[in-house]
Amino acid sequence: MANEDKNMAPNATGPARIDVQSDGSVAEWARRLDVTVSQIKDAVATVGDQASDVEMHLKGSHSTSNVERIDQAGAG
Repeated sequence: MANEDKNMAPNATGPARIDVQSDGSVAEWARRLDVTVSQIKDAVATVGDQASDVEMHLKGSHSTSNVERIDQAGAG
């Protein structure tokens, strides 16, 4: 049963939502997404509190795509 809540936000307000009013929730999502607390708060302000939307926003703003990684691996 413990694994059933794996996709729930740490504050358990709903599936995959980020509660920026909860320092613990924001810190947990920052850890999960490997970003800063400030980046989480900024992303939520921009795209809303859906974790999937926040993740896509953050990946688009600071991550490379798989294609770029493959290109980099071939170039090295």
